[in-house]
Amino acid sequence: MGPVTMFQSRGRERFSTTDVTMRKILLVLAFAPLAAQAQQGVFQTRSLTPETALSAARAALEHCRKAGYQVSVAVVDRAGLTQVLLRDRFAGAHTVTVATDKAWSAASFKVATSALARETQAGRPMSGLRNHPGVLAAAGGQPIEAGGSLLGAIGVSGAPNGEADGACAAAGIEAIADAIEF
Repeated sequence: MGPVTMFQSRGRERFSTTDVTMRKILLVLAFAPLAAQAQQGVFQTRSLTPETALSAARAALEHCRKAGYQVSVAVVDRAGLTQVLLRDRFAGAHTVTVATDKAWSAASFKVATSALARETQAGRPMSGLRNHPGVLAAAGGQPIEAGGSLLGAIGVSGAPNGEADGACAAAGIEAIADAIEF
């Protein structure tokens, strides 16, 4: 005779240990796909620490100073929110907004703003993006990436041209390269 899975005791049904174990296993198996879906419903990101963002901004500012330029430098997180903003003492008032917008644009589009400038010229398919608030399609903004992940972006404004702004931004990223590699 096989194992008894249910028996009567004082008018109530009772289940054997084997039956209870089987029910638990079936319950776990039934909800396992939901747990897997819940784990896939979230993600992790990496962000620059404020100290690392400040190091990048300082290095960019110093690079521009050595070249004789008074600039503003903005470092934003991956969402485009400002982490650090430095303005040299003689940088124009407009450079604060321009540097921030360059950094935001680089983070938002995940591309250097020099490339964004080329792709959004009049007559190009993406030219309408130039009219979007906050988009600044001029060289000087660069995404900060490591390990295939966007960590933030840096924007520089105030040098005589976008290429010089871009060189300062690149110096800022280079200064933190060891700190952000993972």
